[in-house]
Amino acid sequence: MKIAIFGGSFDPIHKGHIKIINKLVKSFDKVIVLPNYLNPLKNKFSAPAQKRLEWIKKSINNPKVEINDYEIKQNKPCYTIDTIKHFLKNYDKISFVIGADNLSTLNKWKNIDELKKLVDFIVVSRNNKNSNEYKTINLNIPISSTQFRQNPENYKNYLPKIVADEIISYYKGNK
Repeated sequence: MKIAIFGGSFDPIHKGHIKIINKLVKSFDKVIVLPNYLNPLKNKFSAPAQKRLEWIKKSINNPKVEINDYEIKQNKPCYTIDTIKHFLKNYDKISFVIGADNLSTLNKWKNIDELKKLVDFIVVSRNNKNSNEYKTINLNIPISSTQFRQNPENYKNYLPKIVADEIISYYKGNK
């Protein structure tokens, strides 16, 4: 079984994430969407993990996609190496999907050399930033969660319709 894990903050989920997932389900038997509790390289999140998980669940309805709360259940930052070892108990081979924006900090990831041996990295390009080292998916999605958080109303069209109003209300402070 070909498995891809697409992890991240999803703070919030947007149509770019959905586009990535839709591309992945064409090449993999199963795509595991894995929101984190808190990225170990960050010191805070904007929306709490359970809220982000709820938005993801409402936004994705595909039998080949599993929305997994493993890292959220840890209730603390999780290192990718530990998460991958957890999933390798059930799967022989895993592809791990990251955004091109992660390439600049990959060398800071815990046990990155070991992780590179355990997974096949797939990099989703942004602004034509490709990787020479890893397989790249060229989607060039013109939105990031950071851009959205800075100006929610300007990016409403980039949100899944089913949760757009709820997400905008949350980030505008009407929690």
